[in-house]
Amino acid sequence: MSRTLAYYPGCSLHGTAKELDSSFVGTAAKLGLTLAEIPGWECCGNTAAHATNRLLATALPANELVKVKTDMQLDAVAVPCAACFSRFMATIHEMDEPQTRADVEQVVGRPYEAGVAVRNLVDVYYDEVGLDALKAKVVRPFNGLKVAAYYGCLLTRPPKVTLAEDPEYPTHMDAVLKAIGCEPVAWSSKTDCCGASLALCEQAVVVKLVRSILQNARDCGAEAIACACPLCQVNLDSRQADIRKTDPAWRDVPIVYLSQFVGRAIGVSDSELGLKKHMVPVEAALA
Repeated sequence: MSRTLAYYPGCSLHGTAKELDSSFVGTAAKLGLTLAEIPGWECCGNTAAHATNRLLATALPANELVKVKTDMQLDAVAVPCAACFSRFMATIHEMDEPQTRADVEQVVGRPYEAGVAVRNLVDVYYDEVGLDALKAKVVRPFNGLKVAAYYGCLLTRPPKVTLAEDPEYPTHMDAVLKAIGCEPVAWSSKTDCCGASLALCEQAVVVKLVRSILQNARDCGAEAIACACPLCQVNLDSRQADIRKTDPAWRDVPIVYLSQFVGRAIGVSDSELGLKKHMVPVEAALA
């Protein structure tokens, strides 16, 4: 049975993370999901808006939610970018405050109605598709590839905003990976921050954070890391070159979007998966 979701790609998926966009759209088509891109969508304001203007930061995602509910008549929106997901969920949480809601509605120019479910990348596969339906679509199962499911900090925290199943040790991404034949590893850094917001101003701090995450994954037996955030992916992927400068013996770790793992398993073409866009090659891990 086909299911239609509104689709908010966000700025990253139309820029530096095009492979997340194409791989997610490719998997949706094979999994019976119709993605209806929000007409004329605009930036959600991450990260600058909420640091400078709280009203604008709330109004930007609210405007998109109004479009989904009022214009598109849909009850759920897929938001694959973890940063965008965080801003959408923060808006839903803040709109429970009457004065904030009134102020935002004045900015947006239309009434806001609650009731739109915001689905991140993991949610789409785990909740909208379901593990049994996903398993039934697998044509190229992974043969026990050991993968560390990396959630980062935006998918799960703060829990009163994200409504995460477990903010400290979530398992839904692990379950999706297991459904396509991977072996999720138990590790302690799955919700650690990679420092992406410090990428330009505190590079030494970022490299230290990234190295700690990657080393923990390696030490726990991971052959690759699955992620669901374009900020995390580019940070973990690109910073390994910095690590190699001071540690020539460093062994690179492939950083793969969850949608690329799923796409490979269910037969999405390599061109849609965008496997050539990574700085650390991922083809061997996905073979």
